[in-house]
Amino acid sequence: MNKRTRVLATALVTTLALGATGCAGGEKPDGSRDRGKNPALANSGAVLGGTPQKGGTLTILSNQDFTHLDPARNWVMGDMDFGTRLLYRTLLTYKAEPGAKGGELTTDLAEDLGVSSNGAKTWTFTLKPGLKYEDGTPITAQDVKYNVERSFSPDLPGGPDYAARYLVGAEGYQGPAQGKHLDSVKTPDDRTIVFELRKPFAEFPYATVLPTFAPVPKSQDKGPQYDNRPFSSGPYKIESYARDKQLVLVRNTHWNASTDTVRKAYPDRIVVTMGLKANQIDDRLITAAGADASAVSWDKLRPESTPKVLTKPDVKARLLAESTNCTEMLQMHTGRAPFDDVRVRRAVQYALDREAVLTASGGPALNDPATALMPGSLFSGGKQPDTLKIPLTGDVEKAKQLLKEAGKTSLTTSITVSNGDKAVGEAIQQSLGRAGIKVTIETVDPSAFYDTIGDTKNRTDLAYTGWCPDFPSGSTFLPFVFDGRYIKEKGNSGNHSLFRDDATMKRMDEIAAMTDAEQANKAWQELDAQILAKAPTAPAVVERRPLLIGTNIAGAFGHTSFGGQIDFATVGLKDPAKSAS
Repeated sequence: MNKRTRVLATALVTTLALGATGCAGGEKPDGSRDRGKNPALANSGAVLGGTPQKGGTLTILSNQDFTHLDPARNWVMGDMDFGTRLLYRTLLTYKAEPGAKGGELTTDLAEDLGVSSNGAKTWTFTLKPGLKYEDGTPITAQDVKYNVERSFSPDLPGGPDYAARYLVGAEGYQGPAQGKHLDSVKTPDDRTIVFELRKPFAEFPYATVLPTFAPVPKSQDKGPQYDNRPFSSGPYKIESYARDKQLVLVRNTHWNASTDTVRKAYPDRIVVTMGLKANQIDDRLITAAGADASAVSWDKLRPESTPKVLTKPDVKARLLAESTNCTEMLQMHTGRAPFDDVRVRRAVQYALDREAVLTASGGPALNDPATALMPGSLFSGGKQPDTLKIPLTGDVEKAKQLLKEAGKTSLTTSITVSNGDKAVGEAIQQSLGRAGIKVTIETVDPSAFYDTIGDTKNRTDLAYTGWCPDFPSGSTFLPFVFDGRYIKEKGNSGNHSLFRDDATMKRMDEIAAMTDAEQANKAWQELDAQILAKAPTAPAVVERRPLLIGTNIAGAFGHTSFGGQIDFATVGLKDPAKSAS
C-alpha cells in the first residue's frame, strides 16, 4: 500500500545531530557510516504509558489533512489505521498488539476468518449479529458488497484494487452508480457475503482487512463527497470536519464493545488539529505542556529535532520508532524518453547517493539503506539482499558510462516530492547532478501528493515515494508496484514507474498460481532481483516512523501492520481529567 511521505529534513543539521548523539560511527570503504547501536529503538515493541483510563480528549497534532477517509479510496498507511480503527470496521482486522503479533488476523465484522471452497476461489464470511451504524440501523452484508462495488467507480480513484484483480467479472466494471452490480459478490441473506474469485487466492482473508471491505449503506453514499463524512460503523463518528484545519470525532453510541475485541475506544473525543508546522509539533510535544501532554504526533519527528529527544532520557522514553516496513524508491517514468532506455535508468541507480538520501530522511538512527525492492520482512532471514552491489554513495563513473552508452552526456528532468520531502529531493538532485543529470524539484502538499503522481499524463519523469506490503507476502508488493496491467490514467497507485514488462507479468501470474507458500516466497524473492536489474526504480531507504507522544498518553505503540503508526484502537490517556475539554 502507499505510505504517507516524511516530514521536512535538513541534511546538515541532521548530520550534526547524529554526531552529537553518538549514533554514527566511523566511515566505511564505500563512504557510508558504521551505524552502531541505534538509540531510537529503546522502546521498540513496547506499549508506552500503561493502561489508559476511559474518558477525556485525545489530540492529534498534524501538519496535513488526510489523503482520503472514504473507505473505497483509503489506501495510505496512516489513513487506513485512523479510518479502520476509529470510523469503520472491516470483515477482518489485525490484532491490536505490538511487534509480530500485530500482523495476525482476528475477526471484526465477521464471526470467523472466512471459509474457503472451490480450491480457494470462493470465500464466505458471516457477519456477527447486532452490528449497527451510528444512527442505530443494522449493518448488512449488502452494505459491504456495495462498498466493494463503489471501489470500481471512476470518480472514486486511489483505493485498494484487490477486488479488481481477483473478482470474477471485474473487467470493465464501473461501479454501482448505474444500477449495475457484481454477480461475483453474493449476499444470500443480510449476514452472509460470498466472494467468487477468478483464480485461487489463499491469502484473501488478509485482503478483507482493507477499507474496501468496510460497509457503506447506499442511502448515505454521496460519491466523492463521502470523503468528507464517512458514515460510522466504528466506535467514533465525525462531529465536524473542516478540511486542512480540524477533524473532531465523538463517540458512536450505537457501537457495541461486546461485538468488538480490538477497539478499546478510551477517549471521549479525538481532535485532529491540522496545518501545523512540523517543527512546531515537535517542540510542543517535547515540552508537553497543558493540553499537549494529552497529544500525539501524526507525522514523523523532524530529523533536526532528533538531538532534542535522544539526549533527554525523559523525552526519549516517549519516543516510538517502529519500522514502516516500507521501501522508499526513486521511480522513473519507463514509458517516456529518456527513461524508456534501461541504460539511463541503470545510470540513475548508480548515480543515486543513498547515504545522502538516508541523511536527509532522518539519518541512520531512523533509517536503513535499501538494497532491494521488497522490505527485509519479505526475505529469508528478514534482511534485504544486495544483488546490484552498488556503493551506498553511488558510482558516478559507472553512471556516466551508462549514459554515454545510451548516447546521453547529460539530460534534464524533473521530480515530484511531497513538500515534506524537499530535503530528500535536494539530495537526489545533487547526487544525480554529479553524473550530468539535471533535476528540477516540484513539491506538492502531502494530502495531494498521490493524486498528483497518479495522473499519468501530467506527472513528472521522476517521483519519490514508497510501498508497503498489505500483509507478509510478496504478492502484496511486486504485483502492485510493477504489474503494468493495472496502470490507470488517473488515480494510478503503486506502479509509479509505469513499468510494463511482459516477462515480469507472466512470471507474476505463475507465482500467483503456486499452491506451495514456501515455493512462492522464494519465487517472489528471485523476481525482486530480476525486476531490480531492469531498473524501473532505484531503491533508497527503509524507514522507521519516529513518533513522539505527550506525558499523559497511555496505551501507545507503533503498529507494524500500519507502517509504524500509533494504533488508534488502544491509545488513550493516563488521566482524562488533565486533557482538554
